[in-house]
Amino acid sequence: PMAAGAGAFAWAAFPTMPTRRVYCSAAHHDGQLFVLGGCGGGGRALGAAEVLDLSAQRWTALPPLPTPRAGAAALALGKQILVVGGVDAAQSPLASVEVYHVDEGKWEKKAALAQPSMGISAVQRDGAIYALGGMGADTSPQALVRVYEPAKDHWQPLPSMPTPCYGASAFLQGNKIFVLASRLCAGGRQGKLPVTAFEAFDLETRNWTRYPSVPSRRAFAACAMADGVIFSLGGLQQPGPHNFYSRPHFVNTVEMFDPTQGAWSKPSRAVRMREKRADFVAGCLGGRVVAMGGLGNQSCPLNSVEGFSLSRKKWEPLPPMPTGRCSCSSCPAPSLLFVIGGVAQGPSGAVEALCLREAP
Repeated sequence: PMAAGAGAFAWAAFPTMPTRRVYCSAAHHDGQLFVLGGCGGGGRALGAAEVLDLSAQRWTALPPLPTPRAGAAALALGKQILVVGGVDAAQSPLASVEVYHVDEGKWEKKAALAQPSMGISAVQRDGAIYALGGMGADTSPQALVRVYEPAKDHWQPLPSMPTPCYGASAFLQGNKIFVLASRLCAGGRQGKLPVTAFEAFDLETRNWTRYPSVPSRRAFAACAMADGVIFSLGGLQQPGPHNFYSRPHFVNTVEMFDPTQGAWSKPSRAVRMREKRADFVAGCLGGRVVAMGGLGNQSCPLNSVEGFSLSRKKWEPLPPMPTGRCSCSSCPAPSLLFVIGGVAQGPSGAVEALCLREAP
């Protein structure tokens, strides 16, 4: 499919959230955007739950989460919004799982995880939810994989990931879940270096496959998948032991993995992003990989946006974000990519969506 031209993209700015927040969880269901928990100005986990009606452009406060939390996984499953793990107001990982019933307007506690966990990656397929990795109370990454079937209200363990990780990017492609996970490993004069492990779980055979790791070591990179190709973008490069850079620096690196070839492309100058950035939102919209906002070599968060066309193999500027931010939450919806909350000067209430204009 042809990628949309740069002129086909525009920003929709929605009314700001009643509660400013960072590390919130968001889910889209049937024209409504649910924003749950997160951290407020004092850094404490919030119970605040709010829903935006996209067509009416109006926020409604929902009953608060029974367990205030930040950094939870959230998914819409039918008429239920499931919230899994995260950290509580005391910054301790949570095992608790809660469901909001959209029609009844109330929360219900569900079967908890076997172990408390924050930074879980979750994907859904055929009405089941797969929860991968996370970080436990001892702050070490977990290799746990579990599947949840709402009808049974039960978490079933699956074969563990080869590499324990938390805050990973997980993508569903066919019957495989691809997982890109940065973990810190000791090494080099500088101490800890991020290593990005890359693995896939086959849902039919229930086996893990290890792929070559992401070639360059970067923290706060962003990942996206488009046309079956996985992208690892930007980030903060840690100085290596023989590097003349003495401190971490922002990069515009782009690395691509094509599962059909089973290899990472050599990063080329030609496909680097226009802007060096880290801690930004990446996604796929209109046949393009898009990179939005984040932190770069400027004193305040970036508002610049760029899109990469797979067919033309180049980045083009797209309309800038109305509010420059980093550490945002994001949420895909049909022909929209939401960027929610995050940090502008402090926690932000901005909710904006990059969208495709209707074809004339």
